[in-house]
Amino acid sequence: MATRMREKAAKRRENAEKRPHAIARYVRISSRKVKIVIDLIRGKSVREALAILEYTPKAATEPVMKLLKSAIANAENNLDMNREDLYVAEVYANQGPTLMRFRPRAQGRASRIRKRTSHITIVLDQQAK
Repeated sequence: MATRMREKAAKRRENAEKRPHAIARYVRISSRKVKIVIDLIRGKSVREALAILEYTPKAATEPVMKLLKSAIANAENNLDMNREDLYVAEVYANQGPTLMRFRPRAQGRASRIRKRTSHITIVLDQQAK
């Protein structure tokens, strides 16, 4: 049943993503709001993306900027890449679990409040010279 587990694990490690990336999970902001911000930086150089995030007046810019800086640090420290050659290859936000809360309403009823979360992923890559 569990044959060739070592070979399969080795092959999985070989095919693992070689590009630097960072993932933020369970961020307490709706993925719909995050997608507005990440659409601004997709495909941009790292320097340009940081400048855009610096002056974008949205609540989602703070976690996205922190995540981008983390991905840059991963590229520099783990993969010995130059910061100037990096650009945002992929960035996406998926919906996380929703916290359900209840608010009292008229005539003894209650209505549901949805506190949405999101998982944000940034993948960087080097520009071909």
